[in-house]
Amino acid sequence: GFVVMAGPCAVEGAEQLELSARAVAHAGAHLLRGGVFKPRTSPYAFQGMGEPGLKLLVDAGKRHGLPIISEVMETEQLPLMAQHADILQVGARNMQNFGLLRALGRVRKPVLLKRGLSATVQEWLNAAEYILAGGNEQVILCERGIRTFETAMRNTLDLAAVAWAKQHSHLPVIVDPSHATGIPSLIQPMSLAAAAAGADGLLIEVHAKPELALCDGQQAMSPEDFMTLMRRLPGVLAAVDRHLWKPEGPAQIAGAR
Repeated sequence: GFVVMAGPCAVEGAEQLELSARAVAHAGAHLLRGGVFKPRTSPYAFQGMGEPGLKLLVDAGKRHGLPIISEVMETEQLPLMAQHADILQVGARNMQNFGLLRALGRVRKPVLLKRGLSATVQEWLNAAEYILAGGNEQVILCERGIRTFETAMRNTLDLAAVAWAKQHSHLPVIVDPSHATGIPSLIQPMSLAAAAAGADGLLIEVHAKPELALCDGQQAMSPEDFMTLMRRLPGVLAAVDRHLWKPEGPAQIAGAR
């Protein structure tokens, strides 16, 4: 089945997270996403709440019956993150952080590996091999847009790479339309296109108050727009003989990935 992971770019506080978590759970998301360690382009930008944010994320996930996914940026963070997160995310800028990939190969938790913003599809698959070679076979690939000469959008979503990776690897492939476009009005059409192209799921930024977000608010979906997307996804999936995943319980989501 098709899996949807949604939530804020960053955990900013208890109230903000609760509003977003409640909204994505109500709309039918399968996992709650939220960054507690944030790789920012500028060292002066909000870097995330760290361990206190992780506790808020864990609590919100439990309250709403959703497993959680969050990014691990360096090997030092791995023991803490592996203990609490159901899926560990490797960001685009860490796709070829080989020390981190090797360490994740020794962990028995699902890993979501984002494609680097200038990486070829083969380099992306090779990065996944570092984790697989370590003995961790639970790897999910994530296409999040690549850097091209186009400036209208934050990045360029490479849907051909999704279809190619599905044909040339045995791993599930999901799409992050939020980073891929950087424009909220493009998230729904690109999400539906990803579903039609054969993606196994979506990773979407949803913020209850995008205009107040400390991180990537300009590309976050509102809860209302996310609800609309979740209503439209089944129709597109049905057209290609697929369906939204219906888990039997929260534990099954993390266990099945």
